[in-house]
Amino acid sequence: MEQYKKEFIEFMVECGVLKFGDFTTKSGRKTPFFVNTGFYRTGAQLRRLGEYYAKAIEAKYGFDFDVLFGPAYKGIPLTVATSMAISEFYNKDIKYCSNRKEVKDHGDVGILLGSPIKDFDKIVIIEDVTTAGTSIQETLPILKAQGNVDVIGLVVSVDRMERGQGEKAALTEIEEIYGIKTTAIVTMAEVVEHLFDKVINNNVIIDKTLKNAIDSYYELYGAK
Repeated sequence: MEQYKKEFIEFMVECGVLKFGDFTTKSGRKTPFFVNTGFYRTGAQLRRLGEYYAKAIEAKYGFDFDVLFGPAYKGIPLTVATSMAISEFYNKDIKYCSNRKEVKDHGDVGILLGSPIKDFDKIVIIEDVTTAGTSIQETLPILKAQGNVDVIGLVVSVDRMERGQGEKAALTEIEEIYGIKTTAIVTMAEVVEHLFDKVINNNVIIDKTLKNAIDSYYELYGAK
């Protein structure tokens, strides 16, 4: 596992973004772990997060695209932080864009924030986590309504490695249904591998009991 992945996993724990317990996902699944990027709350944290996303994007796509799009609301700071990191560390000037939940009819009118999207733009979507692939169904129509665009990729922070609408992984389904390449900074398999029996701040993050709960979850919802 690459060093930046190990650092990112511990970074999520330290920020309270990666939590373990009893949670319910947007798709209604009961899960023993949860990822909430809303817990990145300082400038320093967002700066580091943008760097990790930038590394994942560079590894999968390079920077031969025009717009980094983050669906409202959590995607808004992700686009800003990551586009700044791409500029700082890779000297590439990528435009950022997000959508509004409500269309604005005065001033900077329309549904988009940041850069306009025009015909033939190549777009990478940035999100926090995709569990069952439901959010992409809301995002693509927004982008396609802007013109003849090419959505080339989706990057998330954590690949939960569970089924989407069928038996395959959500990210795999997105690739097959929409023709979009997908990637993640880390997978849950990498998270468990790195944190099992590991002590951080005097606490074992994933002990045997929790690992059994995670294994049981994947027996129910793991991708085939």
